[in-house]
Amino acid sequence: MTKLGPCKTVLLLCAFCAATAIGSPAQTFKTLVSFNGTNGVLPESSLVQGIDGNVYGTTYNGGAYGYGTVFKITAGGVLTTLHSFCAENLPCPDGYGPGGLVLAADGNFYGTTAGGGASTGRGTVFEITAGGMLTTLHNFVGTDGSVPSAPLVQATDGNFYGTTNEGGVSEFCSLPPGVGCGTVFKIAAGGMLTTLYNFCDQTGCPDGYGPGGLMQATGGNFYGTTYNGGASSYGTVFRVTVAGSLTTLHSFDGTDGAIPTGLVQSTDGSPEFYGPAEEGGIYGHGTVFKIGTGGVLTALHNFNSTDGDFPTARVTQATSGTLWGTTGSGGTSSICGDGGCGTIFKLPSGGALTTVHNFNSTDGDFPTVGVVQATDGNFYGTTSYGGTSTNCGGGLRHGLQSGCGGP
Repeated sequence: MTKLGPCKTVLLLCAFCAATAIGSPAQTFKTLVSFNGTNGVLPESSLVQGIDGNVYGTTYNGGAYGYGTVFKITAGGVLTTLHSFCAENLPCPDGYGPGGLVLAADGNFYGTTAGGGASTGRGTVFEITAGGMLTTLHNFVGTDGSVPSAPLVQATDGNFYGTTNEGGVSEFCSLPPGVGCGTVFKIAAGGMLTTLYNFCDQTGCPDGYGPGGLMQATGGNFYGTTYNGGASSYGTVFRVTVAGSLTTLHSFDGTDGAIPTGLVQSTDGSPEFYGPAEEGGIYGHGTVFKIGTGGVLTALHNFNSTDGDFPTARVTQATSGTLWGTTGSGGTSSICGDGGCGTIFKLPSGGALTTVHNFNSTDGDFPTVGVVQATDGNFYGTTSYGGTSTNCGGGLRHGLQSGCGGP
């Protein structure tokens, strides 16, 4: 892993006071913190609210040692770094490059690191308390997975389920030996890990490879997406049981989207799921789609760059039923001349998409993570670049100084 300098930090943003949640016609945007490198760089994973009401998250780089952090932030914008990874230097026995967190039933947070660990440096699973005490639960070795970059999900059986972007033991994977095409795994709170599925189970990878995060549906099965592979090599939607039996529900062909990036189940309890595809669609700038358990997919919106481009993160369904999400690029901000700084959008059920905010670099740039709705009704999220920190010299994006970012 290459450690990024402080110019590559990110903007965490407190997004909007949602009209749907509080009955107000206004939707206001507020920047809470601009990261400065020492308190983190690249907060590229989704946020989660703790039982104390604060919001918790990670930065992929930065912190005291430059290899990522776990942080909490109050609604008022006070940020506390709970853990800085790699205090003992490479190969970083506590891991490096943390992904998103999940709040478990015990009140602690669980997550993964994309690299490091005490064995072969293939990544870890960790537990961290709200006070910042971190425990490494598992060190990946490659054959059981590698690069676990997606958030875990705690299932109804109390165990945690997740994916690794690489690794596994499939003989049909075209990636170099030891790299692998990804896995689905189960891990108990005590650290016992079981590999449930190895992707690229057949020649040509019709089941896909490079899986994203999972979600558990009301029926008990898990649903997810792969970035690559499938019948047309544009990614897939799949279902996998707790025992590891996988069914490919849909293979994208480009016209209906490409590179899908995670699912959420409809909050009305119906067997329907929503998700974005980073690319593809009618205009080639990505889509938002709906898919049922039978695999029938419907495009709900095709982005055209002006209303957004490159929707990289899974959408959130608000308490109103409206879908909220982000696009990493696109929008109408003239300051980002090569395609916009990104947007926040909302998409009501059966309605048309509305762009709620166009980023302009000073308030953030490249929001690769979706927004989450907290108990106060507001939405919180991050951007990978932008912000106003004066400590971020040198890094450029869109021809502008990239900034360190912040909530």
